[in-house]
Amino acid sequence: MSRKCQITGKKANNAMAVSHSHRRTKKLQEVNLQWKRVWWPEGNRFVRLRLSTKAIKTLEKKGIDAMAREAGINLNKL
Repeated sequence: MSRKCQITGKKANNAMAVSHSHRRTKKLQEVNLQWKRVWWPEGNRFVRLRLSTKAIKTLEKKGIDAMAREAGINLNKL
């Protein structure tokens, strides 16, 4: 599975690592992804998702149904 948030679609960012002498090398800034079991009341079960920490905070505010609808995810298939 790719390192990508299942709800927001966040993925790694290309960046530069700059040394003290200002030499620059490419690096990847990875997303802080966590496996999260979320209770889905409509399906009456837990759904296991790979979410960014930002998505987890938003999920607590909006709820799983609203976020899945916005992302176009069918929770029945998970």
